[in-house]
Amino acid sequence: MYRILIADDQTLMRDGLQTIIQLEDDMEVVGTAENGEDACALAIRHKPDLVLMDIRMPVMNGIEAVKKLRQDAPGVRVLMLTTFDEDDYIIEALASGAVGFLLKDIQSDKLLQAIRDAARGEMMLPAGIAAKLAARLASPHGGKPTGLRARGRTDGLKFTDRELSIIALMVEGRTNREIAGQLFMSEGTVKNYVSTIYDKIGTNDRTQAVIWLKEMGSGG
Repeated sequence: MYRILIADDQTLMRDGLQTIIQLEDDMEVVGTAENGEDACALAIRHKPDLVLMDIRMPVMNGIEAVKKLRQDAPGVRVLMLTTFDEDDYIIEALASGAVGFLLKDIQSDKLLQAIRDAARGEMMLPAGIAAKLAARLASPHGGKPTGLRARGRTDGLKFTDRELSIIALMVEGRTNREIAGQLFMSEGTVKNYVSTIYDKIGTNDRTQAVIWLKEMGSGG
């Protein structure tokens, strides 16, 4: 049974999500909150499998709530609720500990599957948002020289078109096998590309890659 907490300052959104989720046999809503501060208190108390967290809320916004939960309840996963005009927050939220984003206009069946996947720890990103993150990687002036770049690990970094396609799917949360199927490549070939991408970035896992994405995006 997946235990879900909903945090959104819009009553209609909270009630709608609760109704959809409660209809599922393998899910239950353990609480709802209208701001980030209440969401953190409820998450610490109930230890849900997943928090559906709106970004823009009074008292404490979703980004600050994610940071607080990472410290106070690190086992609680957080899936952000967003609209396209909020994508500037994406990299910061991922680096702060969110497992992904959902667009608020998502279809109900896809919402429910995304909740299940995110509760298991899979990274969830809409394709459009994933493409924007990949585009920031492609920009030669994507960020200021901080972190890995400051150590000279990514100076003059460039990605091929094929690598950018794989990056877009990686940040969308796809496995190597899924990437291989979508791009009509062997899984071994995908692994080789992923290794090359990680070598260029200067890391060897997806979590560190997300942190690096944050640094690349910080310069606009």
